[in-house]
Amino acid sequence: MSVQHTCVAAQRASRVLAGLPRARKDEALGNVADALARRAAEILAENAEDVRLARENRLPDALVDRLLLDEDRLRDEAQSVRALAALPDPVGQLVDGWRLDNGIELRKVRVPLGVVAVIYEARPNVTVDAACLCLKTGNAVILRGGSAAMHSNRILSEVVQGAVIEAGLPREAVSYLTPDRRELDELLEQRRYVDLVIPRGGEDLKDYLMERSKVPVIFAAGGNCHVYVDAAADLDKAVPIIVNAKCQRPGVCNAAETLLVHRDVADELLPRAVEELKRRDVELVVDKAAAEVLGDPSLKRANKTHYETEFLALKLAVRVVDSLDEALEHIATYGTRHSEAIITEDLGAARRFTAAVDAACVYVNASTRFTDGGEFGLGAEMGISTQKLHVRGPIALQELTCVKYELWGDGQVRP
Repeated sequence: MSVQHTCVAAQRASRVLAGLPRARKDEALGNVADALARRAAEILAENAEDVRLARENRLPDALVDRLLLDEDRLRDEAQSVRALAALPDPVGQLVDGWRLDNGIELRKVRVPLGVVAVIYEARPNVTVDAACLCLKTGNAVILRGGSAAMHSNRILSEVVQGAVIEAGLPREAVSYLTPDRRELDELLEQRRYVDLVIPRGGEDLKDYLMERSKVPVIFAAGGNCHVYVDAAADLDKAVPIIVNAKCQRPGVCNAAETLLVHRDVADELLPRAVEELKRRDVELVVDKAAAEVLGDPSLKRANKTHYETEFLALKLAVRVVDSLDEALEHIATYGTRHSEAIITEDLGAARRFTAAVDAACVYVNASTRFTDGGEFGLGAEMGISTQKLHVRGPIALQELTCVKYELWGDGQVRP
């Protein structure tokens, strides 16, 4: 089947999905969760082959970590699907409504987007997350994973599609394309049949799709995230937050990549923070002021390239700043509008930071690692949007819908 035929079939399936009651959609999600458990051995065997090839090709550790599935991650994935099924269905929700002067009843309701194409790299969990989010919201989905996860994506898409068919839903509700770049380019031409493209990957993937896609794009891209320790910070809070933001899972988009420290607390904070970071094998690149505070000539010096890099690894850039204004300027220059944090006990500084920082998620006295649909109570999410239209932050259930105006009359005509 050609890419265009796949898109046409997906559009046809989307019309069926749009009218399904919640129970039918949740039945399909329950089937997916059951199938993940039932076919776990097959899934893990295919994933092990992807991981073997990734290591053989010397792919970065962060990529291998995103690629890896194990029993715990697969179990968590199944639980996430069940949790998603338990959430309210946004489709059909009444957003607003009123009666016009002419007596027509106007209703603003949530409806599916239609056909959503999800383009992702070495993230096999996205196969399940994207498919289930789209099923819950009545959207047909076209999945296009990267070559690094080819074996995992194939078996997972087969599992999901089987669960969909078992629930009596159209097979074409979930479609999967190969990693062939020509198929991707053809997909990006299908504006007549595909309503939205969502990339899940790094800046290179985002830029490629933004340049070539004729279909609207909401990008869930990378995160060059910062933690700023203010002059009024509680350092006993600051150190654990820094360590968590960098080390809890360094290969993800909401991990911190740069630590900014106010000069007034640098002498006390930096030795404590660096000791904990080094215990966890974090490589540091620091500016001149931080190097002087630490008195360690072996530390590498940070430069512009470091500040603009999403390391996705146990590596952290460190800079001492003279003011909140300087921290804000640094974030505005190098941040990717994903997740930013301030550690402070000064309410005025916190309010200024949250108002001035242009990012999807802004934290006060908490780790950036909480930027996640599940952590926000939204269930699974497609990724974190760093743009402003049509959604910003977690791309979850509500964000996979749009609105429709229904107008109910009784013979009215416009004079």
